[in-house]
Amino acid sequence: MLGLEDIRKRNDLIGVIDWDMTPEEAVTLYLEWGNNWTHGKNLIRSKNDVSRYFVVNTWEEPARIYLIERNSEAAVELARIDMPEALRKGFLSRIARRKGVYAIDDEVRAWLEEKLYGHQPKSYAN
Repeated sequence: MLGLEDIRKRNDLIGVIDWDMTPEEAVTLYLEWGNNWTHGKNLIRSKNDVSRYFVVNTWEEPARIYLIERNSEAAVELARIDMPEALRKGFLSRIARRKGVYAIDDEVRAWLEEKLYGHQPKSYAN
């Protein structure tokens, strides 16, 4: 499985990340083909249509970020990324420490973008 540094070196990955995709939208888009038109989404035509997006998985300790590749047949975890403690604690606080798989929020996204593209960090260091 890839890590943060591996992703940074792969232009084929960082150039196609869908920063706005959520786990819920991915299910609607790829697994519930019949109602995509009601959500204003592009229709998926084949298993060759793919999205790559980040999620935060809090089912296991510590919570981690995953880069997911999803098509109509499967969701594959491409990368697992550990978060700095302050970022992880902040995220868990914002979701009331509930277990699940969540879309990244603005703070997680800012940290990832800084690590992947060199944007200015907010307040987290690793």
